[in-house]
Amino acid sequence: QVQLVESGGGLVQAGGSLRLSCAASGRTERTYAMGWFRQAPGQERAFVAAVTWSGLTTRTADSVKGRFTISRDNAKNTVYLQMNSLKPQEAAVYYCAAARARMVVTSLNEYDYWGQGTQVTVSS
Repeated sequence: QVQLVESGGGLVQAGGSLRLSCAASGRTERTYAMGWFRQAPGQERAFVAAVTWSGLTTRTADSVKGRFTISRDNAKNTVYLQMNSLKPQEAAVYYCAAARARMVVTSLNEYDYWGQGTQVTVSS
């Protein structure tokens, strides 16, 4: 079992930045790919970014490419999502997830563990 706790959400103006963190605990000695998803009210949960266990390979959704960066620090069991140039339509609950996989995982259904989410609000 792996427990995930997100932090770093909050209110930011359009064009601003936030850095989300996801701290993992439990069976963290296993190999896990990590990802970030977001869900706005009335919408489905959507892929944002993912990273392999090694941290060497990442994927980001086309909508955030060039503005969002995912990274991880395995020594701290923490994954980060740096979000720059935020847009009002990107307000959502952001979720961290872990998958028992070595490769990067972008499909929501392939993730095994989820955090409770952190709210990001972007004012116009």
